[in-house]
Amino acid sequence: MADTWHGARAGIPDPWTLPLDTFDVSKAAIFQQNAHGEYFRRLRKDAPVHYCPESQFGGFWSITRFNDIVAIDSNHKQFSSHKSIVIGDSPPDFDTPMFIAQDPPIHDVQRKAVQPAVAPTQLSDIEALIRQRVNNILDDLPTGERINWVEHVSKELTTQMLATLFDFPFEDRHLLPYWSDVTTTSETVGVEVDMKHREAELMKCLAYFTKLWHQRAAEPRKFDFISLFAHDPETKDMIRNPMELMGNLMLLIVGGNDTTRNSISGGVVALNQFPAEYAKLKADPSLVANMVSEIIRWQTPLAHMRRTALEDVEFRGKQIRKGDRVVMWYASGNRDETVIDDPDSFRIDRGNARRHLSFGFGIHRCMGNRVAEMQLRLLWEEILKRFDRIELVGEPTRVLSNFVLGYEDVPVIVHPR
Repeated sequence: MADTWHGARAGIPDPWTLPLDTFDVSKAAIFQQNAHGEYFRRLRKDAPVHYCPESQFGGFWSITRFNDIVAIDSNHKQFSSHKSIVIGDSPPDFDTPMFIAQDPPIHDVQRKAVQPAVAPTQLSDIEALIRQRVNNILDDLPTGERINWVEHVSKELTTQMLATLFDFPFEDRHLLPYWSDVTTTSETVGVEVDMKHREAELMKCLAYFTKLWHQRAAEPRKFDFISLFAHDPETKDMIRNPMELMGNLMLLIVGGNDTTRNSISGGVVALNQFPAEYAKLKADPSLVANMVSEIIRWQTPLAHMRRTALEDVEFRGKQIRKGDRVVMWYASGNRDETVIDDPDSFRIDRGNARRHLSFGFGIHRCMGNRVAEMQLRLLWEEILKRFDRIELVGEPTRVLSNFVLGYEDVPVIVHPR
C-alpha cells in the first residue's frame, strides 16, 4: 500500500502501516504535503480518541470525530483554553495572553469589549465599502496570464478588511499580513524558526499599535478594535500590560487574516478540483451563499484547537489526566463520514452546509464568522459578474504548519467572460 500512497514521494509514511502507539499526526510536513486526510481517516476509524505519548510538543490526545470535538469544545469547565490554543506551548519568557486562550471571566470581558466591531449592524454599514474594494481588486487583475491568486486577491482583500476593522493607516496595511505570518510561523505549530527574531518583529507590531491606542483613547469612541478596547471600562487598562495587549493583537490579526485568506484561496482550488460544481455555480449564482459555508468546511483554514484538561476526565472510554493536552482536529471532524455525507467531495448545494467545525463551538466560537462569510460572498458574487472562470494552472503550494491550513501560491489564469 505504501508504494501507491500519494504521500510516499514526499517521504510521508503511509498511515495505515504505522503502529498506533507511534502515531504522531502533529508533524507540520503532513499538512504541507496535503497528506493529513488519510492520517485522520485512520484515526477516526481505529482510534478516534488517541494518545500520542511522544512528539516535539510532548504527549497529546487527538480528538478526530465531529461529535466528540463538539463535546470537548463546548465543555470549558473541564477543558481549558488557558494558556494555549495551539498544540505547543509558547516560550515562558514571551508569554502573550489573549482572550481566546483564557477562560471566563477574563475571556468573556475582553471578547465582549471588541464584539461590536463585527456586529451585524456594523457589517451592514461597511458592506458597500467592502464590495467596492472587491471590485477594485478584481478589475485590476491581469487576464490571460499566470498570477498567484494568494497575493493578488486572497491576501489583498483580507488585508483591506483588517485595516477597516482596526481603522489602521491604509498606506501601512501591508504590515498586517506580515505580522499575521510572523505570529503563525512558530515552533508552537511545528515550524523551525528563529524565535528571537520572531519576538523582535512582534515587538515592532506592539510599538505601532501602542501609538494607535493612545490616539484612540484621546478621541471619541469608535467601532474599531483598538478604540473599543481603549474605551471599555473593563479593558482600558490593558495598555499597562503590553504582553496582554500584544496577545490580543496577535489574535485579532490572525483571526481576521489567515482564516479568510485561506478560504478565499481554498475556494478556487475546490472549484477547479470539482469542475461540475463550477458549472453548477455559473448556472445558478444564487448558490454563492451556500457555497461559502461549503468552502469554509472543505478548506478548514485552522486545522486544530487545543485544550488542557482541568481535571481527570473519562472520555469515550479513555482516561484523560489533569494537565493533558487535548487537540481537537477540526480538519478531521469536517471530514467525518459518520456525520457528513461524502465529506471529501465539494458540493456547493450541500444541505445544512453551515454545520461544520471551522468556527468552533461554545464560548470560543469565532466572533468574526460573519465577516469571513461576507467577504467570501461578495468576492464570488463579483467574480461571477466578470470572469468565465479562474483556472488553476499548477499545483498549489501549501504553508508548513499543523495549525494554519493555507497556501503560499495558487497559480491561476483569470479568463474574462
